[in-house]
Amino acid sequence: MGISTLVLSRPAPPRDNAFRVKNMLPQPNASKGPGQLDCEREVHTLGEELRAIIDDDRLKPHYQPILDLRTGKMHGFEGLIRGPSDSLLHSPLNLFKVALLTGQVVSLEAACCSSLLRGFKASGQPHKLFLNISPGSLSQSPFLALFQPDGLRELGFSPDRIVIEITENQPTYDFSQLVSTANLFRSLGFAIAMDDLGEGFSSLRLWSELRPEYVKVDKHFIHGVSQDPVKHQFLRSLRDIAATTGALMVAEGIELEADLSVVQDLGLDLGQGYLFGRPVPTPHPVLAPEILGGARARSAGSAGSAWIQDSRSTAARLLMEIPPLPPETPNWKVEQRFAQDRELQSIPVVRQGLPVGLINRHVFVDLMAKPFSRELYGKRPCSTLMDQTLLVVDHHTSLHELSKLIVESDPRHILHGFILTRDGQYAGMGSGHDLMREITQMQIHAARYANPLTGLPGNVPINEHLDDLIRQELPFVVCYCDLDHFKPYNDVHGYGRGDEVIQWTGRQLEAACEPDLDFVGHIGGDDFLVILRSPDWEERCQRLLAAFETGKGRFFSPEELASGGYQSEDRKRRLVFHPLVGLSIGAVQAPPGAFLSHHEIAAAAALAKKEAKRSEGSCLFVERRNRGRAPEEPVNNYS
Repeated sequence: MGISTLVLSRPAPPRDNAFRVKNMLPQPNASKGPGQLDCEREVHTLGEELRAIIDDDRLKPHYQPILDLRTGKMHGFEGLIRGPSDSLLHSPLNLFKVALLTGQVVSLEAACCSSLLRGFKASGQPHKLFLNISPGSLSQSPFLALFQPDGLRELGFSPDRIVIEITENQPTYDFSQLVSTANLFRSLGFAIAMDDLGEGFSSLRLWSELRPEYVKVDKHFIHGVSQDPVKHQFLRSLRDIAATTGALMVAEGIELEADLSVVQDLGLDLGQGYLFGRPVPTPHPVLAPEILGGARARSAGSAGSAWIQDSRSTAARLLMEIPPLPPETPNWKVEQRFAQDRELQSIPVVRQGLPVGLINRHVFVDLMAKPFSRELYGKRPCSTLMDQTLLVVDHHTSLHELSKLIVESDPRHILHGFILTRDGQYAGMGSGHDLMREITQMQIHAARYANPLTGLPGNVPINEHLDDLIRQELPFVVCYCDLDHFKPYNDVHGYGRGDEVIQWTGRQLEAACEPDLDFVGHIGGDDFLVILRSPDWEERCQRLLAAFETGKGRFFSPEELASGGYQSEDRKRRLVFHPLVGLSIGAVQAPPGAFLSHHEIAAAAALAKKEAKRSEGSCLFVERRNRGRAPEEPVNNYS
């Protein structure tokens, strides 16, 4: 058999990734130790034991709930598998390792699916069942037979209740064969899911080729996302792609409420993990609206940092100078061009400098590979086969605006690319992959300097944003926001409640802003900076103060609200009365040319905030001295 060493683990508490083919390859140079078998005879013995387990129907099905994160209602169950509890093959890892080494993967996966279907039918559950199948097994006859309508009817199932999870466990496989087989099952009424996105060998390509109805994000990117800005931004990017392709996103491995809160705020559709339920032999429905609602209330951060719209981050950074073809070019020359450049994915078609079409490699090659296509199309002009549905953007378009156009347009533009122009003339092409890379780098940069408590941009991105607005000579207003009487509140009520006040304040500031124009940053502690370009900025500040005063009552007892504050002992053990927490806003208008750098703006905003804090209660103070006017009284006062 050519196998020198087989490493198996002794039965241990089952893991969530049961019925997954992972880490299965033998370790040929491993030294012998406890639990290790290093001879072909023992491999053969375990293979015979596995065959007997399959023949005697001794596989143990388990089920883990998958919930709708918006409603807390059941969406379905993932089917997981165990071996007999008294066997070395109890662990799913051992089961599939032996199956791989003894050539029984297909028969084992077919037996798993059959056992899971029968167990699920016996439970009477009306929900969807997710079944894991490796790409190499899906097209094999046992599965084609098992999932035929007649076979399913015997088990009491209809195809629309089954989701086939493609488990990516091999570094290479035939994508075209996999897509063809997946489409066959899809035509029968099954849904397709892509498992463990982010863990496999070619996840993004598999996503683009397969176009699954579900995408399951590997638990590595979920665990600790509430404390990891990079994971947070990674999920944001995946969410945007899923929205474009129409896939439902499933967050796997949710174990902490803080992580659940971030996943909810990002708008991911479904969730799975120990927080909702562990794998059990008998599936039972779970309703968790209280878990979902509680997680939101205890959110450890906001939905994400505001976008830094840097004028230097334009589509020109993505430009690839790909020589175009005129529309009359014969298709045989197009085929020759693709053959000469294996990296070329799309060719623009341009007439007198104006883009008129696009030819994608995969679409073109697939068409020309069909019988008689070369004879029919080879000498005809490429305009007959080009895609005329183009996304054309000026090279000065910001990456932020370009990403919005991509998300809102045809999904093909992510895969096939888009045209860039300069002064209305063809300049080059850009790719969805490069756009995602640039956006991710920008988001990682912002996340690196995000405040860990609120997730809002910190001092570095705040200063960059201010300097960029000054460089573009755009008018804006800077609002320095500070909580009044926060320190005694933190001392009396505890830092946990104090953190909740700061997080809630951050969300109020975000809610008062226009996402595409305004910017919210967290300087630190209870200090925030809001940069407003909205024309109605003053009305927004007034609404913010009103919302703050209306909502802050949740952080005080009825007695404290009735008396307007609370008492505590000072260092000399004397009782001191502290007013309720308020919000002071110092606003500075910045017309073009008024300031030379963020340092000048910071100094002016600090003075405006100081003036605002002179008044009791929440208030807005607008500093107008930079326009030659005397300082004004606070515009509004909520005392």
